[in-house]
Amino acid sequence: MGLFDFAEKFLRAIFGFLVERWALPLAVLCALLSGCHSSEAGKRPVIEFTEVPPAAEGGRDRVATISGRVLGATAGERVVVYARSGPWWVQPWPEKPFITIQSDSTWTTPTHLGYDYAALLVTPGYDPPPTMDSTPAEGRNVVAVAISKGVGTLPPNPTKLLRFSGYDWKVRMTPADRGGLNNLYDADNAWTDASGALHMRIAKRSDRWTCAQLVLSQSLGYGTYTFVVRDTSHLQPAAVLSMHTFDGWGADEHYREMDIEVSRWGDATSKPNAQYAIQPFYVPGDVARFVEPSGTLTHILRWEYGTANFTTTRGSSVGRGATVVSHHVFTSGVPTPGQERVELMLYVVASDKSPLRRNAEVVIEKFGYLP
Repeated sequence: MGLFDFAEKFLRAIFGFLVERWALPLAVLCALLSGCHSSEAGKRPVIEFTEVPPAAEGGRDRVATISGRVLGATAGERVVVYARSGPWWVQPWPEKPFITIQSDSTWTTPTHLGYDYAALLVTPGYDPPPTMDSTPAEGRNVVAVAISKGVGTLPPNPTKLLRFSGYDWKVRMTPADRGGLNNLYDADNAWTDASGALHMRIAKRSDRWTCAQLVLSQSLGYGTYTFVVRDTSHLQPAAVLSMHTFDGWGADEHYREMDIEVSRWGDATSKPNAQYAIQPFYVPGDVARFVEPSGTLTHILRWEYGTANFTTTRGSSVGRGATVVSHHVFTSGVPTPGQERVELMLYVVASDKSPLRRNAEVVIEKFGYLP
């Protein structure tokens, strides 16, 4: 007979006598009897880290691996990870928050970097919010929580400053995943000429394509954004020119991304070679494709509350006499302002049928903003 069984039998005998003799309340008896199993019932699941990324400011392209293990999990429970960079952000993406616990009780996932990390053991009924202002805690389908500061630190990504159209821009110098490829970025691929026009280039160096990306140094918010672009009809199918807003802290609003993009996305047979988009792009109605003609064009985004109004016209004029090439208005899922920046990118997408074969260059004559 086990120790717990013996103790339970002994207590039942003693308290049976007491109840019969002095009518000890049954509730008290049950509470005392349940104490025989308190050491077993007290076992709680535990989640812990085995690998923690460095502490660093987050961003779409700053990714590392985070791992751990769970002790005492029950069937159906999973892991959810958050990283704190400003608020707490669910990892790796709001659309893919759940991490499966492996048969050996371990778990692992990519995560965007943050200053602190939280791992949650959750029940099947848990619905993880994209962001949280307060530190994650147990309760409401959260069974266990582990919190850790980042291990070590990373310096900010290096950039080079470039002045264009009266604004300061940060030119990317580090690799990033984009378009199904790990694109290299070289600061030499972005420069301004004597007229003040911005040149962006894709160039091969050491058998790898290097691309160009510029990020505006300030957030502008609601208003009218104008991009005057010289002829891009020469762009190869695997090249992409993207002029968009992006907020690396704005996962709850799909990073506040609104796009004007010129590309055939690797398909040489595609007739549309340009598009307007808001994110997420996979939602029906969030992408409007069109055929962009040759010659200088002006692309305009008028961003107001609940409205993203896109227009493309011929030439560099934005007046009433300009010939409209394409126009589309988004009224659903339009973000509100946050910490978004304008980004200008020229990069390469993966394409087996029409891979990039030669250098590419585009010229943006002017960027303008009116509140």
